[in-house]
Amino acid sequence: MDAESTFQQSPNQNRNQTMTGPIQEAVETGRGVGGGGGAVEVAEKSIRKQPQDENEEEYHPPTSYLETIVHLFKGNIGPGLFAMGDAFKNGGLIVAPLLTVVIAVVSIHCQHVLITCSKKMRDLRGDAVCADYAQTVELCFENGPMKLRGWSRTMGRLVDIFICVTQLGFCCIYFVFISTNVKQILQAYDIDMDVHLVMLLAFVPVLLSSLITNLKWLTPVSMVANVCMVLGLAITLYYALKDGLPEVKERAYWTSGPQLALFFGTAIFAFEGIALVMPLKNAMRKPSQFESRLGVLNVGMFLVSVMFMFAGSVGYMKWGEEVGGSLTLNLGDSILAQAVKLMVSTGVLLGYPLQFFVAIQIMWPNAKQLCGISGRSLVGELSFRTILVILTLAIAEMVPALGLFISLIGALCSTALALVFPPVIELIASSEANKGPGLFVCTKNLIILVVALLGFFTGSYESLKQIVNHFGEMNG
Repeated sequence: MDAESTFQQSPNQNRNQTMTGPIQEAVETGRGVGGGGGAVEVAEKSIRKQPQDENEEEYHPPTSYLETIVHLFKGNIGPGLFAMGDAFKNGGLIVAPLLTVVIAVVSIHCQHVLITCSKKMRDLRGDAVCADYAQTVELCFENGPMKLRGWSRTMGRLVDIFICVTQLGFCCIYFVFISTNVKQILQAYDIDMDVHLVMLLAFVPVLLSSLITNLKWLTPVSMVANVCMVLGLAITLYYALKDGLPEVKERAYWTSGPQLALFFGTAIFAFEGIALVMPLKNAMRKPSQFESRLGVLNVGMFLVSVMFMFAGSVGYMKWGEEVGGSLTLNLGDSILAQAVKLMVSTGVLLGYPLQFFVAIQIMWPNAKQLCGISGRSLVGELSFRTILVILTLAIAEMVPALGLFISLIGALCSTALALVFPPVIELIASSEANKGPGLFVCTKNLIILVVALLGFFTGSYESLKQIVNHFGEMNG
């Protein structure tokens, strides 16, 4: 599938790619029409054709079920997983697991809502593939009540901005995570290096991994990253459990409002993979396998949720109020502990290009237009990628407090993408002429919106306040 249909499809391009009737269904389900597979082949060739000249975008081969679940897994397993101990510290031993389950269920539901709305807009317009997140929002407003249609382009651009800020925020956090863990490894061997200098050393491998321009080529990178993260988590939990856990009564069962706000920011950060949903679905050879009952989304996110719950509960039970912004920071100085930190840091480093890929696919076409570049321009794209990696490094150098940075990005951007826009577009897409969306849909989405906006404002405020206090302590 070409890059535009894989990650960022402009409205004009999407209008020119139409497919209706049985052939459209065949492409979605992967079945043939009229008893054979010929229609599927013709349809797929019309969408996934190889570029014939320099003005066409790079070809992206379709991905399988396994390849897609690897990408989804890696897109959700990162610093947020190892920050769940810190999240549970801010939520309490009883409240945090309950809220984690609620956030997981609502987040996955909102991802399904996004897919449903995108498919509805595709069917309404007769397009070949589902629109991405931003265009789905734009199309829902464009085809919604008359009073909202004038906001369509603004809302689409707003989603793109949130996605770019979120994904680049993740990349900044990846720099902080890697440098914080590598600094501890060096300290174990009596090498005292400033964390800012460690970030500079991490720049070269991060940059090299970010110059991979094809999603298909990222699959082995994501696979290695997944292995590193899962092994790292397993050994971390072994360290936490090998000497037993303290008694439950030694830990707080619940916490205060400000701490719950920090918990919300960290937890929603961990579950925010919604920006990857439509790109990964559209990149699949059989897109219908993504959102089915035992599809990529449900299976992948269930496994991710179980890992988050386990990591958070064990991490907080073991280290209590001393739990770090990453569980790896509590492992000590043994050789195996250093190996785990290096392994997890490698996994995070290799996860950087996947998060980076989403932002690039949104920003690069606009950058090309601004610079008057036509065609693919590999040199231009690689230069643009390099500039953005430098930008994320610079921001990470300014805010090296890992736990607070995670909570801020989660509350500020992840909440809007994961919990605000999906209910809004479902309310719009479910509305008919002179008729509302219905009592159940309206009530459900209003509850999600109220909780999301509460978390958005309180989480952002508390995170910013803590960051200001952190800098005050540093300068004091």
